[in-house]
Amino acid sequence: MPEPIILGLESSCDDTAAAVLRGRKILSSVVMGQTELHAAFGGVVPEIAARAHAEKLDLAVEQALSEADLPLSGIDAIAVTAGPGLIGGVLSGVMLAKGLAAGLGKPLVGVNHLAGHALTPRLTDGLAYPYLMLLVSGGHCQFLIVRGPQDFTRLGGTIDDAPGEAFDKTARLLGLPQPGGPSVEKAAQAADETRFKFPRPLLDREGCDLSFSGLKTALLRMRDKLVEAQGGLHEADRADLCAGFQAAVRDVLAEKTRRALALYLAESPAVPAFAIAGGVAANQAIRGALETLCAEHGVTFTAPPLRLCTDNAAMIAYAGGELLAKGKTSDMGLSARPRWPLDREAAPLLGSGKKGAKA
Repeated sequence: MPEPIILGLESSCDDTAAAVLRGRKILSSVVMGQTELHAAFGGVVPEIAARAHAEKLDLAVEQALSEADLPLSGIDAIAVTAGPGLIGGVLSGVMLAKGLAAGLGKPLVGVNHLAGHALTPRLTDGLAYPYLMLLVSGGHCQFLIVRGPQDFTRLGGTIDDAPGEAFDKTARLLGLPQPGGPSVEKAAQAADETRFKFPRPLLDREGCDLSFSGLKTALLRMRDKLVEAQGGLHEADRADLCAGFQAAVRDVLAEKTRRALALYLAESPAVPAFAIAGGVAANQAIRGALETLCAEHGVTFTAPPLRLCTDNAAMIAYAGGELLAKGKTSDMGLSARPRWPLDREAAPLLGSGKKGAKA
């Protein structure tokens, strides 16, 4: 029996995306960004994002079908992000998916956006369950043991800012362009990461929870002291601040990953594996530290390509395909959800990142 062809839709924040998959084969993946629409506001404006999704979703679907060389009737099922995220954007995607499913008479599958990220290593590398996942991006940061398409155990997560959000705020404080992650990483190259003493939050507390808002505050105070003392900020100062901040994030993530690995390995998985996804996964200093840590523990390290680490519809289509294979479909009562925790047994995380509410 041939594998079903899945149309995926993603509109949880500021990327309008559509993709067509057959099993693990990506036939097309279209992502329409909104960076220019939000540039003047210093962050994503939910109302602007929702309107842009409503205007672009059908265009994204049309382009995805064209690139896959398929008619709409060639689709076997529709998978859509049903949360968590900015409610206006999520609702736009859900309503289009319902219309397509009803019109075509095809199955509808509501997908948790975070599950899409968490299952991406299975799409790209065929990773076997269970594996340890660090989802680290502009709006989310969680350690998850991934046991199945709807079976997740959260070991810890950020109680305030996500790392990507902290990088973006750092860039704004230092007058660097957005997105902040690449700007801070570039400025930190060949700089002195030991010049400024940044805190390593929550390392004195047991467990795998993280905190990054204190790093942003520490950087603000150091910047202001320099400006007051010398009447401005020199390029060397900016570079060293970036390096010190990046080193602090790296050290915190490495230590918390070490703790999460210990909990994961205590379950004696048959094929131990660690995966990282999200925009921050592109940072070479952080990635290098985590690769080294995995090598020391004899754990396979996996990081999907960056285009599949950031928001996209291919991951939604793949996650929808796994659910469909288990007979897990949605009806026309599918709701858009601003919050949707992967681990329903874990206590809710605090805070809300610029990319949407944390689960």
